[in-house]
Amino acid sequence: MLNPRIMILTAKFGEGHLQASGALKQSLLHQGVDDIKVVDLFQAAHPFFNEVSKKVYLTSMRTPKFGLDYYGWSYYITRYNKLDRPWTKYFNYIGEKKLREIISQEQPDAIINVFPFGAAPEVAHKLDIPTFTVLTDYALHNRWVHPEMSKYYVATNEIKDELVSQGFTQDQIEVTGIPIREAFYHVSTHTNRYSQLLDRSKKTVLIAAGAYGVLGEIEEMVHFLMDHADCQIAIVCGRNSKLEESLHEEFADQHEVYIFGFVENIQDLMAISSCLVTKAGGLTLSEALTLTLPVFIYKPFGGQEEENALFFQRKGIGKIAGSNQVLEEQLLQFLSDDALAAAMKRKMEELRKWHASDQIVYNILQSISNDKLQPVLI
Repeated sequence: MLNPRIMILTAKFGEGHLQASGALKQSLLHQGVDDIKVVDLFQAAHPFFNEVSKKVYLTSMRTPKFGLDYYGWSYYITRYNKLDRPWTKYFNYIGEKKLREIISQEQPDAIINVFPFGAAPEVAHKLDIPTFTVLTDYALHNRWVHPEMSKYYVATNEIKDELVSQGFTQDQIEVTGIPIREAFYHVSTHTNRYSQLLDRSKKTVLIAAGAYGVLGEIEEMVHFLMDHADCQIAIVCGRNSKLEESLHEEFADQHEVYIFGFVENIQDLMAISSCLVTKAGGLTLSEALTLTLPVFIYKPFGGQEEENALFFQRKGIGKIAGSNQVLEEQLLQFLSDDALAAAMKRKMEELRKWHASDQIVYNILQSISNDKLQPVLI
């Protein structure tokens, strides 16, 4: 099979699934596979429902501060649902008809799931098409679990053990890490532009404020660090132009506070930072892990983000703060204790996985083809 047809199923609920899909596509291209179809199945099957669902999802990211964490509640109440439960059957049915149409049109040789579409393994199995799932978080929800799945690629040994306990064989699960952009494996800390812009003699706290203003009390925290710690602060606002403008005004006189909008090469800024204050998306945490950048997670959203945060905390490579005061104390301790920082980085070195997308693609292509593949460099 010289040039197999590969279909990647993804969804635009957060950036993580799209970024993982992009990383896998690049690895496929590197292996000479250019017949690749990336499909947002929700958008293709139910465009109106997809838009409504995305708005509900984005709204759910704001409601916890008002004491209404309905996304977290729904995540945990369905986490261990079996396939025969009505809720699971409903989600597995979504997109089934459209998926059959797309498969009939594209005739893929393999399907890669980067979002928990239960319809994919069910439909593909009947058509004798292997289906591979790439989990993009550090915890398992049963929406990812389907008995017809050919193989799983997961971030941790703990997830592998959970899948084995549900009846999958050891050979059906590979612990590869989560796919991230190749650029994170080729970062120079000396020649990138942020090395020239920031003072490399100072410790740098990088704050990923997020597209939706995740850090509501950000100004208070920055003022605290400026008053109590010898450091500089870089704040990335993403595409939130209002937040960027407001912070520029607030810290116009603070020469050690750097405000950025959307940063294309975020890996360059992360590589010269001492720690990262962020939300707990699986891709963001994987990027930090690859660069051995200790993370401080502020008020993680319920559901997979809370589970991601708890995993990082258990492993000693991240800390969780539920209030501004706790976050400030954690950062102050980290910045004043070099041994603590070194210990966290050392644990990250032990846990990180290299070139996850290349490993996954190589394994998938091996399983569907006997052709000679390019070696995977680790």
